[in-house]
Amino acid sequence: MPRSLRLRLACALPALAALAACAKQSAEAVSAAPGAPGFLYGLWHGFIFPVAWLLSLFSERVAVYAVPNNGGWYDFGYFLGIVVFGVGARSGTRTVYRTVYVDRRRLP
Repeated sequence: MPRSLRLRLACALPALAALAACAKQSAEAVSAAPGAPGFLYGLWHGFIFPVAWLLSLFSERVAVYAVPNNGGWYDFGYFLGIVVFGVGARSGTRTVYRTVYVDRRRLP
């Protein structure tokens, strides 16, 4: 990675983190209602995230995250849905082997 690119990233990442720290939601939007989505809805929404994201680009009625929800349990289900059962799941892993040849004539 070129030095100038590393320098730009080193400056941009803290600036983006500081900008993200300024984000705030209104208390009315996140207050949990009695029928608010919980863990199982979060799991489902995390699992269907790729489809919901694609549909949200074309329709205002589709969202990738339910607001209001019941808080931590919805978030935990959403996380599990994406990472374990959805986008983050991998059907197989691949091991890469690298063979290194050493020229014995050049050894000291």
